[in-house]
Amino acid sequence: MRKDFDGWNEKKKATNDHAHAPLYHERDIRWCHLGTNVGFEQDGTGEGYSRPVLVLKGFSRTVCLVLPLTTSAKRNPFHISIGALEGREAAVIISQIRLIDTKRLYKKIGTVDSATFRNIRKAVKDLL
Repeated sequence: MRKDFDGWNEKKKATNDHAHAPLYHERDIRWCHLGTNVGFEQDGTGEGYSRPVLVLKGFSRTVCLVLPLTTSAKRNPFHISIGALEGREAAVIISQIRLIDTKRLYKKIGTVDSATFRNIRKAVKDLL
């Protein structure tokens, strides 16, 4: 299947033009304009080229480290379950960790509980 890089480029321009990044916190689950990416990098989907992400670490109002979420059930050490999200079982993909500009973030859809967040942080540290 051919990826829509041209469509994403138009959305990326509009996303970049946003004046203010939203306030966010670690442990937030938010929709994020991840875009269309190369090869097996995790893509956003739909009109907004979006996917839920977990905010792992905030560095400033404008930059944070996120983990994309998936609802695909896979048993491997890089997928860590966070439980149900909007009625579907979800997991973070720690191998797809990435730094983003917070202009990509929008609607908050949940918060990961403290114990699960600690487990995710440990798994990321072990990965790196």
